[in-house]
Amino acid sequence: MRFLLITQTPSPNTIALSEAALGAMRAHGQDKTHITIKSPTEVIADDLDNCDGLLLGTLENIGALSGLTKDMFDRCYNDWLGRKEGLPVAFYIRAGLDGTATKRTLTAYANALSWRLITPPIILHGSYDDAFIARVEELGGMIVAGVEAGIY
Repeated sequence: MRFLLITQTPSPNTIALSEAALGAMRAHGQDKTHITIKSPTEVIADDLDNCDGLLLGTLENIGALSGLTKDMFDRCYNDWLGRKEGLPVAFYIRAGLDGTATKRTLTAYANALSWRLITPPIILHGSYDDAFIARVEELGGMIVAGVEAGIY
């Protein structure tokens, strides 16, 4: 199985979240599990063709989806239409505010692209809390284990 982990990591805290997601994905994967990790700026439309599941970690900036993640969708959206319908996806949002606008935006993208959200986007809001690590680990493990077991 092949997975794509897209993360935006401008700070030590977001790096820790990305590493937690990747570690959990590896821990729950099988011998032939392959995980590609990219920042939103590195993603190209063809990256989607090479994955069986997608985990996206992004930020909320000024109450909205981060510009770098929005840019990724702006660049790739039309090419992604109809390409991977039913793709299992999960999102986590590091939000200084409440994260609801970013959650709405990501859910709208997933619906428009006919992706399968395995769970509602997770919002990690407020001051950084070490408990965020466990939530991201659970999400990373869930997508890999679920896809590999044929649940998603």
